[in-house]
Amino acid sequence: MVTVGMLSHRKDPRTVFKSYAYAAAAKMEGVGFYFFSPGRVKFTDRSIDGWIYENGQWIQKSMPFPDVIYNASPPQTDKQEDVVARLSEMIPFTSHSIGDKLDVYYKIKDAKVFAQYLIPSIELTRSQDVFEFLRQYESIVMKPLIGHKGQNIYFVERNKETYNVQLNKTTTVALNEKEFEDFISSQIINNTYLAQVFVESKTKNGLSTHFRLHTQKGGEGEWNLTTIYPCMAQQGIVANISSGGYTMLFENFLKQEFDDEYYNIKRYLEQFAIHFTKHFDRLYHNILDELGIDVGLDKNHKIWIFEVNWRPGSPPTFSLELDVAKQMIRYARYLAENR
Repeated sequence: MVTVGMLSHRKDPRTVFKSYAYAAAAKMEGVGFYFFSPGRVKFTDRSIDGWIYENGQWIQKSMPFPDVIYNASPPQTDKQEDVVARLSEMIPFTSHSIGDKLDVYYKIKDAKVFAQYLIPSIELTRSQDVFEFLRQYESIVMKPLIGHKGQNIYFVERNKETYNVQLNKTTTVALNEKEFEDFISSQIINNTYLAQVFVESKTKNGLSTHFRLHTQKGGEGEWNLTTIYPCMAQQGIVANISSGGYTMLFENFLKQEFDDEYYNIKRYLEQFAIHFTKHFDRLYHNILDELGIDVGLDKNHKIWIFEVNWRPGSPPTFSLELDVAKQMIRYARYLAENR
């Protein structure tokens, strides 16, 4: 029997929301499964003090090294990083990093095939970069190069001698050039930012929205479309579920927003998801297993790539977490059998 180990920086599976779904999926697929953290790995005898789910509860048990590791979260300390690096040399990992937002941007741009869907973006290394970018484009978005849950994203609009900066969902300030320069400097001194042209992707009611295209490899090692769902902001420009946004059923949303065009939009997004994912996978030396591609549709229904995520997590609703877990378990088994 193939065994999959779920590697997390957390010590206890009961504190990891999705661990039960993966244990359940493994049981249904006839795959051995246990949860573990880097501190429980013993290289001397190639064993791990892991957690298995038996009789309705998590039980600690010493286990041999698994055939495949599902690296569910990144290491948090240098010691954890050393353990993860050693394991990755011995055992196949399901997930591999795709780099930060600019790494992704330039990979797509250099490959050219999907470059037309990219939003013009630059890295901000000094405040002058923003002023030069705003001379080309009146409205931009500033976001951290390595962001988290839609936090610390700012919308900036140039208006003659002032700069309107949306700081959060409800607060917008008008700054003169000196104040704006000070604001930029205060942001980029502690974090690396990029500036991106603002693409208006809105509902009929004027709410900012984007689509999450969630793709995964399955039991044959081929890419599948797991789901597509819309994300809508209640206020502001950041449509992120973790930051107060909300979603609804994909097809219902399309019918509501696009009327008779809904089916064409549906097929457009579905086909884009698979074609882009297959292309993107070929741009990396390490094969990928799962992507969350965030795209917007402008008023002409053109797709724009907002960003690409390599650990997209489970869809927030519709009980799809088990579907995601099932695909990953099947892919892990494929890796073990074709390593």
